[in-house]
Amino acid sequence: MEFKKLEKTFKIVGMKNKGEFKNFGNEVPMNAQKFMSRVDEISNHTGTEIALFEPKKGDDHLEGEYYVGIIVSESISELPSDMEYIEVKDEFVVTRGSIMEVGELHSKLGEWAKEQGYHNKQGSYIIETYHPVENGEEVEIYIPIS
Repeated sequence: MEFKKLEKTFKIVGMKNKGEFKNFGNEVPMNAQKFMSRVDEISNHTGTEIALFEPKKGDDHLEGEYYVGIIVSESISELPSDMEYIEVKDEFVVTRGSIMEVGELHSKLGEWAKEQGYHNKQGSYIIETYHPVENGEEVEIYIPIS
């Protein structure tokens, strides 16, 4: 597992959703499939799927917002119905690995960030991008830091 720090800008067209954190494992892929069935309505997409997650603030924080969407090459003013354009520019700690190990990737990235003296940036979305590979799918995780 490789970890790094970088600054990055994401340009995204996505659909906002809300749900219980405990159900994100099922809800997010289902809503991503719904979104991807409409991806042809977005003219300048790159083909890279993305999700933005509100971070869980504590044990009593049960519901959160998230976006499922696609990265676009430039901002869009005319959007398909129910979709939003979002631009996120931040400093992140990043890792990439198998989608099957997404929980472990999040844990190890968080541990590494803490060891490096980085702090999670409050009020910023955690971002995941999804990449098809020969044996399934990989996820790249971006945790915003301050």
